Amino acid sequence: DELEKINVLASHYVDKAINDAYSILKSWKRRAEKGQASLRKPTLRKVYVRVKSTLRKVEGESVRITIRPYEYVTFSWSHKWFSRRVKGLELGEPIIKEDKVYLSFRYKLPWSTPLDFLAIDSNLYTLDAYDGDKFITFSIKGLYSLKYGMQLKRGRVQSFASKHGKKGKELMKKYSHRERNRVLDYIHKFVNNLLEIYPLTLFAVEKLNKKEMFEDVNDSLSKKISRTVWRTIHRVIKYKAPLYGSFVKEVNPHLTSKSCPRCGWVSRKVGGTFHCERCGFTLDRQLNASLNIYLKMCGFPHIHERVWVGVIPLKGRKGMSGALPRYSGEAQGLRVDIKYYEIL
Repeated sequence: DELEKINVLASHYVDKAINDAYSILKSWKRRAEKGQASLRKPTLRKVYVRVKSTLRKVEGESVRITIRPYEYVTFSWSHKWFSRRVKGLELGEPIIKEDKVYLSFRYKLPWSTPLDFLAIDSNLYTLDAYDGDKFITFSIKGLYSLKYGMQLKRGRVQSFASKHGKKGKELMKKYSHRERNRVLDYIHKFVNNLLEIYPLTLFAVEKLNKKEMFEDVNDSLSKKISRTVWRTIHRVIKYKAPLYGSFVKEVNPHLTSKSCPRCGWVSRKVGGTFHCERCGFTLDRQLNASLNIYLKMCGFPHIHERVWVGVIPLKGRKGMSGALPRYSGEAQGLRVDIKYYEIL
């Protein structure tokens, strides 16, 4: 209120500053709870102002920011090195610092409703999916091999770094960045091709927790799980999907590979093939998980006591007549294998 006596537009800047402060504190709290940040509260080292969309006006390749009523400051990017890259993009909220101005740009997202559904079950070497008509298996063994090779190399670098002080730390930092960049490059290319195959799609992915997985497996399997990057794949799909008119929904993976999609019976046995002792339904365990994720996405949570009547999951939304196949051979005929190099 006191600031508004000096400048009637002060409230527009103040509420943005409050939002930024809360955002910084929430991020710090989340990282501090995981042990990734100091317990000291964060402090801003440089002063900055984030400009709300109500206070800026885009004119061609320049933006006009209102400081006070009828007082403006203008920034232009028409002759900057990045002008071609941002052509056709939408300007976000400019950030003004004491010596620099940061202009953020974003894609204009298409306003459309997803037409298809794809449920994805994440495994060590594959992503097994079901789209309502057929099963699709995407091979990510190349990504696993990349992580395995880089892990072996990182072990040798760590041994060298422990004996060479500062030089060793710099070398370790170099290889860590190299590993991260190669993995992200692989994931981005894979996700781009996946989204081109399935535009306008609602993706259902598992909400996985690696810490809980490590508690229930042996040392050999825990090492393999540590090389997976499921959450990174899901995160990249999540933020790139809107560019293709798609969305992502996270589903609880509990008992998805052990539940019968026809009657809801839960098996205690763990193996390569799921077999329902109640109704005789038989299917590959990984495909069965993607099928159950698909049903959860459609609003059919699996409860042991409940029997689904009129739900034909292997036929999906497009064909709701006929009976489920009772043997794995009939169901496997609906499976399509797609390797990564085939969709590049």
